[in-house]
Amino acid sequence: MTTATADASALRARQDRGRRAAQNREKWAQGRTYLSAAIVLLWCLAPAYWMVVTAFREVGFTYDTSILPTHVTLDNFRTAFDTSFGNRFGQALLNSVFIGGVVTVVSLLIGVFAAYALARLNFKGKFLVLGFILGASMFPGVALITPLFQLFTNIGWMGTYQALIIPNISFVLPLTVYTMTSFFREMPWELEESARVDGCTQGQAFRKVIMPLAAPAIFTTAILAFISSWNEFLIASQLSSDATQPVTVAIANFAGAQPNQIPYTAIMAAGTIVTIPLVILVLVFQRKIVAGLTAGAVK
Repeated sequence: MTTATADASALRARQDRGRRAAQNREKWAQGRTYLSAAIVLLWCLAPAYWMVVTAFREVGFTYDTSILPTHVTLDNFRTAFDTSFGNRFGQALLNSVFIGGVVTVVSLLIGVFAAYALARLNFKGKFLVLGFILGASMFPGVALITPLFQLFTNIGWMGTYQALIIPNISFVLPLTVYTMTSFFREMPWELEESARVDGCTQGQAFRKVIMPLAAPAIFTTAILAFISSWNEFLIASQLSSDATQPVTVAIANFAGAQPNQIPYTAIMAAGTIVTIPLVILVLVFQRKIVAGLTAGAVK
């Protein structure tokens, strides 16, 4: 009896030690996860934080190394919109909104139907077409500058909006098609079949059943397409004019009061104006973005 009691006590002690060890391992794992997330967050946000701090700093203290905001002023934001030095930041903002909006709408109109066809229809060379689309997204943009410059010069499109919109569509469209194809491929056929049984045509089933269910993926794709177009610089720097240049080119061409002066504080203020709306957009719609990125991931 005494031996059995001792064995039971020893077993419970070993089980308790095992549970405590498992709890300690779980705590250490959580701690490493939080530490890694904090390091990545700090690494990514530190440049943005320094941009905002410099944007609110007086010009005379541009190179101040204080981590906290000092000598705060709003003059840099007024300077960013000032056109007396030849800067066209306000017009460039409108240009970027217009270009990004057109690129997003056209890419979605084409990409949604192309993705639906690639996911639902069976035809020869379907996977070859999808492979070409993915290959186009990996093509280096710098290799296209010279032929695009020559083409748009010959047809008289240099410095026009279409010279900026069409290349952007070619860059954004593969992302749109690939994202939407993955979603449509995992959507069950029974949804369309049920709609057809209830009397819907193929187009009505797509419009009334498929499109509402695909709204999270469409919303996510639209945001990613707009951000991609908004941040494009390489092609725009060569094909735009003073009247059509987007904000990325306008900020790069910022001029100061002196010929060789680089207005760092005004540039940081313009960068803050350009970046903060995108950050707010992502934070406000982060649930929809996550839902769209994970939609169709699990059957």
